[in-house]
Amino acid sequence: MAWTDGELLGFDTETTGVDPQSDRIVTVALVHRDASGTRARTWLVDPGVEIPEAATAVHGISTEYARAFGARPAEALDEVATELAKAFSAGTPVVAFNACYDLTLVEAELRRHGLPTVAERTGAPLRPVVDPLVLDRPYDRYRKGKRTLGVLCELYGVVPAEGGLHSAEVDVVATLDVLEALVRRYPRIAELPLEELHLSQVKAHRSWAENFNNWRASKGFEGPGAGLEWPVEPCEAMV
Repeated sequence: MAWTDGELLGFDTETTGVDPQSDRIVTVALVHRDASGTRARTWLVDPGVEIPEAATAVHGISTEYARAFGARPAEALDEVATELAKAFSAGTPVVAFNACYDLTLVEAELRRHGLPTVAERTGAPLRPVVDPLVLDRPYDRYRKGKRTLGVLCELYGVVPAEGGLHSAEVDVVATLDVLEALVRRYPRIAELPLEELHLSQVKAHRSWAENFNNWRASKGFEGPGAGLEWPVEPCEAMV
């Protein structure tokens, strides 16, 4: 049986910003999908800091709303980490679009709140992870343009739920649908054993990041560029 025929756990966050080492989680969605259907669990979190207007404009959650209705971060994070650790320990693929952002973020948040990370809970590196963004790059290497979730939805014929993307739950379901479409177009993805698939994404991400950083350097751009590690960036000092 191909791994695509078993259970998948989709994962996504909406946050206060774009730095996974320092920004905070505002919403989380975990979506289980198997032969019996799709089941979602979501969390609204009070991040304990102001939510910038730019972030609110993306996901619709204001500081006031999060403070009034959000769970305490440590409580919500512990529940999310427990579910992720359970999936990883069982060998269930965790599916996330741009997984390195969300997994790095949740590990950083757990450390920030003095909780065991997901890796510490499992006693092993986080795997298997399946990332449609990382998979799309080598399978359609020469396609020009952006590779956002919205672009891939359009490319692979996925129609997000009413209201569109940028709700964590909607984004996870769309990510799972994009993965399904990717596998239909490139059946080799489903034929690979999960360990081999995971390692192929580690390699693919590093190759893309090195090429991207070389391009940035050739254009004279400053700054760190893309990280080479996947699916979790190395830990930095807590901010």
